[in-house]
Amino acid sequence: MENQKKIKILILDDEKQFTEELCEFFQNSGFEAFEANTLREARELWAIHEIDLLILDVRLPGVNGLDILQDVKIQFPAMEVIVVSAHGDMDTVIKAMRLGAFDYLRKPFRHIDIQIAIERTKKYLQIQRRLKQMEEKNSLISKSLEEKIERQFIGVSPQILDVFEQAITAANYPDANVLITGESGTGKENIARIIHFTSIRNRHIFCPVNSSAITESLLESEFFGHKKGSFTGAIADKMGFFEVCNEGTLFLDEIADMPFNLQAKILRATEEKVITRVGDTTPIYTDFRIISATNHDIENNVEKKKFRLDLLHRLNTLHIHIPPLRERPMDIQPLLDFFVDDYKTRFNRPNIRIGKDVYKALLTYDFPGNVRELRNMTERAIILCKGDLLGVHDFPLKQPEKILHENKESLNLKRAEMAMVRKALQNCQCNQQATAEVLGITRDALIRKMKKYSIVINKVERE
Repeated sequence: MENQKKIKILILDDEKQFTEELCEFFQNSGFEAFEANTLREARELWAIHEIDLLILDVRLPGVNGLDILQDVKIQFPAMEVIVVSAHGDMDTVIKAMRLGAFDYLRKPFRHIDIQIAIERTKKYLQIQRRLKQMEEKNSLISKSLEEKIERQFIGVSPQILDVFEQAITAANYPDANVLITGESGTGKENIARIIHFTSIRNRHIFCPVNSSAITESLLESEFFGHKKGSFTGAIADKMGFFEVCNEGTLFLDEIADMPFNLQAKILRATEEKVITRVGDTTPIYTDFRIISATNHDIENNVEKKKFRLDLLHRLNTLHIHIPPLRERPMDIQPLLDFFVDDYKTRFNRPNIRIGKDVYKALLTYDFPGNVRELRNMTERAIILCKGDLLGVHDFPLKQPEKILHENKESLNLKRAEMAMVRKALQNCQCNQQATAEVLGITRDALIRKMKKYSIVINKVERE
């Protein structure tokens, strides 16, 4: 047998000698075999074990084997069934095949006959299992969800598992707005799509909008729509993003770059769920959820009066932060393995392998472009690789050597800011107003930072 789990075979026949003999043959041939002489025994076995193949007698006391076949294919569509009988006729064979039987053998048959049938079935099962393993290897989402979101979501680290759990929680609250933060290339849109397509809004549109890519003169028209003739070029009535996303999700990417003069109108539409098209006076009710994302420090934008605090509060009902790839090195190897498998299939390079030194080298790299950079790096490496073994020289790691050996702890802005806030609270005896003045920020900004870093005053006092 190949280095995979053994295929499980269940023999259901009322002849005890037949099931014992066949069970022994299968076990000696490298399968995991079970025997049942009644339907009740069979049900108990397939309720406990994930049966891959059922050997089924057509005639059983008090029950028709074809009825069992029909029920099995409904309840366990992936289970293969080989029907056997000493009284077979062509009508029975045809009906068995139509009901989903993989093969039909007439008793008595030689072991070689059943072995040939099993070998064909085994090959099919192994191919299916191998494909499933490749498709869902280290993936946190099912293949069907991957197809819906047109993305993959790979990871094994505690940090990314926590992000995924937060996304699933957000999906269960379809009216709550979500703010996703993280550096460029961390997969913010992936999370937004997972939230949408695992929520009850999944039957309706997911509309991604780059907030910084729309010209300022068209912003209001794009979001709220317009009435024919309301301005030059408005040759027909047009629905805006809010109207298009009725019962669905509006994903606002790069939200921190949204022009300030539009933010008040976005806030009102988000609060009231009522919009009015440009050039019109008729209010339109629309039910949408907003998921927004940014790779900027949006709280810094608030302090600089570039982003409205009230809009941030409205968008930030639930906050999901995706850590950069350098803070979750456990994910580098499964991501690299996935990208290599993907690109070697696309480029018809099936023999490509990854050198062990590649993993070691990538663990020292800072990945300023995060997962997106790793994917692009892998694609380039496979295209340019001369042989079948990917080496360090195939990956353009441009980070200066001196940075690789510096103390990463001292370069981590998040940890440095967290330590600074804690220290200031201690020095000011946990007085929030005094602490905010020492740090040069507002008290509201201090409270947001304490919430962001899970700093509780009681904890600080004990320190």
